[in-house]
This record gives sequence, structure tokens and C-alpha cells, in this order.
Amino acid sequence: MNKLQRNPDIVWRVEKRRQQAVLERMAAGEEGGDEGTVILLISGMMHQLNLLGGMIWTLCDGQRDIEQLVTELQKEFDVDPTILQADVQEFVADLVERGWLSYDQSTD
Repeated sequence: MNKLQRNPDIVWRVEKRRQQAVLERMAAGEEGGDEGTVILLISGMMHQLNLLGGMIWTLCDGQRDIEQLVTELQKEFDVDPTILQADVQEFVADLVERGWLSYDQSTD
């Protein structure tokens, strides 16, 4: 069903305090969405994902396809669904190309 799953070899964590601070700043109308809120450790290198990227990463648990990701994210962000869909597809395509995410091709 083309559900997205994270590469199980990647160590990662959500920086909860930083994520909360970013959400509070954004709610107050300030910038902050580009600040890293999820840390990935890949082949000895640390990578940070911003708020949206981190939320997408967290949702890629093998239970959702892209449409379901967009539906979940639409609840959190006041943005045109078409723009959100394009952003999610672009981000997911990049992470699939890197081998950080993959599609589960099984049928449920």
C-alpha cells in the first residue's frame, strides 16, 4: 500500500524542548520553523530535521502513505493542502533517494 517507513538502522530522537519552543514561537507569529527539532545519526554523521521534516519523519512509521501524512500534517499547519502535498512529496522523495525512508510495498 506504499506506506512509508524509516530505515531501522538510523538512530534518531525528537528534541522535545526545542520542538516545543519552536511551536510556541510560531504560534506567537515568529520565525523558527527551520530550527532542527529531530536529530538523526547516520554513518557517524549527525543530521537535523526542521519542524515539518521532523514531523514527517516521526509519522513515517510504516502505517501511513503520503496522503495520510498530508492529512495528519494539515491538522497542525494552516497551509494550502496542495502546497503541503507538494512539500511532503518532495521531502519524502529526497529521503527515499538517500535511503533514509522506504516504501512498504506489501498489501494489507
